[in-house]
Amino acid sequence: MVAVVGRTNSGKSTLVNRLVGEKVSIVSGMEQTTRNRIRAIVTEARGQLVFLDTPGAHKAENELGTLMNRMARGAGRDADVLLVVFDGAAPVRLEDEGWMARAAFAGCPVVFALNKADAPGFAPGRFREAWARVRAEKAAERGATAAEPAWMEISAATGAGCEALLGALFARALPCEALPFPEDIVSDFPRKLAIGDIIREKLIARLFQEVPHQLGVRVDRIDERPDGSWEVHATILVNRPSQKGMVIGLKGRTLRAMRRAAEPEIAEAYGLAGCTIVPFVRVEPKWFRNHFILKELGYKE
Repeated sequence: MVAVVGRTNSGKSTLVNRLVGEKVSIVSGMEQTTRNRIRAIVTEARGQLVFLDTPGAHKAENELGTLMNRMARGAGRDADVLLVVFDGAAPVRLEDEGWMARAAFAGCPVVFALNKADAPGFAPGRFREAWARVRAEKAAERGATAAEPAWMEISAATGAGCEALLGALFARALPCEALPFPEDIVSDFPRKLAIGDIIREKLIARLFQEVPHQLGVRVDRIDERPDGSWEVHATILVNRPSQKGMVIGLKGRTLRAMRRAAEPEIAEAYGLAGCTIVPFVRVEPKWFRNHFILKELGYKE
C-alpha cells in the first residue's frame, strides 16, 4: 500500500494515472479536484502496488474541506510506503514543509518525488534545503535522527523518471500476502462515484474559478440497456441560483459540451456500446456542509 500525499495541485493524480497506465483519477488545473481517496492498482511480475491517491492538503473552509484534509493526513497510517509528491517548479510552501515533517518519522519507507521536472523553474535544490532544515528541527524535537527519504526527479506529464520511481517503490515495499484484487483491475473505486467524477471533471474544464469548488455530482441511477449501452441519470449540485445558469450554459451549451466529452470516456472505460448522460442541475445551498449529501457523494464513510 503506497500512500500518495502532498499539497494540492502538485500532480498526484496525474502521477498515479501515469504509474497505473490508465486514467483512474480525474485531473484538472484547478486545486482540490480530487475529493475522495482512490485506490489504483499496479500488478506485474515484481508484485502488486496499491496506490492511495488522496486529496491535497489545503486550508479548509467548510466540512467538505475538513473531510478532504482528514483523508489526506490519514492516508499515511494505512501505508507501507509513503510517496510525497512536490511541485518542483513552484516555491516551497508551508504545506510542503508540513508533509516533510510528517515524513521525518513516518515509520515506513519514504520517497520524495519532485514532479514537473520538465517545467520552467524546476529547482530541486530548494526542496532539499527545506528538507535539511525540517529534518534538523524534527530530530531536535524527538532526540533522534530522522530517516533519509529516496529522492526522485520526475515528470508525471511526460513520464520521465516514472519507471525509475516505480522501481524505487517496489524496492522499498516489504513482501506480504497479495490483496484480493484480480490482475486486470486498475481501481476498486465504486462505479457511480467514478462516473460522477468524470462528469465533474468535464464541467470543471468549462466553468469559471468560483463554481468548481461548489460543484457536486451525484449519480442517481444507471439504466443498462439491452444493446449494451447505459443511460446515466446524474444530479449536479450547485450552491447558488446564479451558478445553475453557469452550469447549464447559454441554451444548454455547457451541459452539451460536458456530455460530448464525458459520454465516450465512460463508454470506453466500461466497455460499453454507448452512454447517454441525463443531467439535472439542482440548487442546494451549502450542500458541502450537509452530512447526508456528503455521505451520498462518498466523502464520508
